[in-house]
Amino acid sequence: MNTFGTIFRLTTFGESHGTALGGIIDGCPAGLAIDYDLIDSELRRRREGDTPSPLTTARRETDRVEWLSGIFEGQTLGTPIAFTIHNDDCRSSDYSLLQHNCRPGHADYTYEQRYGRRDHRGGGRASGRETAARVVGGTIARTWLGQQGITIHTHHEGYLITCRIDGLPAGVGNPVFDRLNARLAYAALSIPSAVSFATGQEPDSWKLPGDSFPDQWIDHGEGPTLTKTNHCGGIQGGISNGMPVVFHVGFHPPVTQPHGMICRQNDGSLVNIVPHGRHDTDHSSRLPVIVESMAALTVADLLLNRHNS
Repeated sequence: MNTFGTIFRLTTFGESHGTALGGIIDGCPAGLAIDYDLIDSELRRRREGDTPSPLTTARRETDRVEWLSGIFEGQTLGTPIAFTIHNDDCRSSDYSLLQHNCRPGHADYTYEQRYGRRDHRGGGRASGRETAARVVGGTIARTWLGQQGITIHTHHEGYLITCRIDGLPAGVGNPVFDRLNARLAYAALSIPSAVSFATGQEPDSWKLPGDSFPDQWIDHGEGPTLTKTNHCGGIQGGISNGMPVVFHVGFHPPVTQPHGMICRQNDGSLVNIVPHGRHDTDHSSRLPVIVESMAALTVADLLLNRHNS
């Protein structure tokens, strides 16, 4: 499944050390002005983090986007938007030791079991490098959402990313199996290293007793403030209620250890390998823009579905 969305759809392709990665965006409304500088800025956030640090990877890609179709004179045409991002700073030989060895905590073993083979160079398709295409698609979605008065912001504490969506009207989402919170969880947990998801003003709102959890109405409340609290995170019954939508995504830290890892060889035996290559030792500041992008893709798709229904 390399396509996300039903109306506003993003299909991504490419591996960490392939020639290029990229995507095709379908369903984007025509006439949307593309902010190329904003896209470059968001890709820089994904590449370097909100606060650049020596703890992030030493791999230095330019992430220059080459636009192939769907945009004319700076505006979308309503046709598929295709783009590529070339991989210019690859050192594939650094990963030669991993050709026949599976690292703990990575997708090496599972990809091999699923497909019978894998690209061992930098994690291949399972690499976080793939998220660059999501940021491009998500930034375009956020631009369209901005025209609808909807904004998305995040903040992070360690590896917990809190995302807030403001301006989303009541009535977005669908009952039972296509809930707004379920769609946001699906999007968030598709990000590499994501391990948990929760909705609510606070990550542990679910711990509140039954007489404290319900958000009490404000008398004659209309507009963006309808309730005194927002324990439900702006979602009830899987549908937005007009309050800010708030959710939290937990990630595990980088698991590649520079001092060595016990890897599983193809014959099942274990061996200690000191990995080469360039890896993050802290990628927490690179995650917020990816969460924002996946949230934007989710909300844009649901809104366009709502408009078309």
